[in-house]
Amino acid sequence: MLTQKELEQSPLFRDITHEEYLRMMDCFRATQRSYRADDLICDFTTPPAGNAVGIVERGSAALIRIDEEGVATVLEELGPGGVFGRDLAFGASEGDSLEVVSRTGCEVLFIDYEHLLKRCERACTHHSLLVQNMLSLIVDKAQKLSQRVDVLSRRSIREKLLCYFHQLSAQAGSSTFTLPFSLSTLADYIATDRSAMMRELKRLREEGVIRSEGRKITLCT
Repeated sequence: MLTQKELEQSPLFRDITHEEYLRMMDCFRATQRSYRADDLICDFTTPPAGNAVGIVERGSAALIRIDEEGVATVLEELGPGGVFGRDLAFGASEGDSLEVVSRTGCEVLFIDYEHLLKRCERACTHHSLLVQNMLSLIVDKAQKLSQRVDVLSRRSIREKLLCYFHQLSAQAGSSTFTLPFSLSTLADYIATDRSAMMRELKRLREEGVIRSEGRKITLCT
C-alpha cells in the first residue's frame, strides 16, 4: 500500500486522506502485486479473469503494442500514479497485442473496475473524489494521445524528434529538459529505427539545433 507521502503525490488519490485510502482499499478488495524489470504485468489480448484497473504505486511500466511482425511500439509510459486497464487502453488492430510491461521493479495495485464506478453503499465522499480523479486521468490520457498523434503524424524522423522535443520543452518550461526514457525507448516511441534515429540526432547536434548529454537535451533554436 502507499505511504502517506506517496499518497499525496498520487493523482488518482488526490485530496483523499491516508485513513480514507486504507478504508477504501478494504472496501474495494484491492490487491497488490510486485514485478521485476521486464515482467509482463498484463496482456489485454488475452481473455481476462476479471476487469481490473491497475495503478502503478512504485517503479515504472509501459503500455506496448506489438504488431503481427513483432514490431513493438510504446503507447504510454507509466510512472508512479500511472493508471491502466482494459477499458482505459488504446485499441489495437486484429492480430496485434497490447501489453503492460514493467520497466523497473515495480508494485501495482489492482482494483476491480466495477468497484470504481458503482456507488458506494455508504455514499463515501472519498469514493466520489476517486471517481472524479479517475475522470481527470482519462482526460490526461486523451491529451497525451493527441500529443503522440502529433509526433507520429510528422513525415520525417527529424520532424518527429523536434516535435517531441518541443513538447517536452513546453512541459518543462525550459529549453533544457530530460527525456523520460532511454534512447532505445525513444525510437520505439516515435516508431522509427534506432540506428536511423541516432544518425538524425547526430546531425541535429552537428547543425547546432540541439545539445545533448545522455538523456539531457537542450534546444538551441
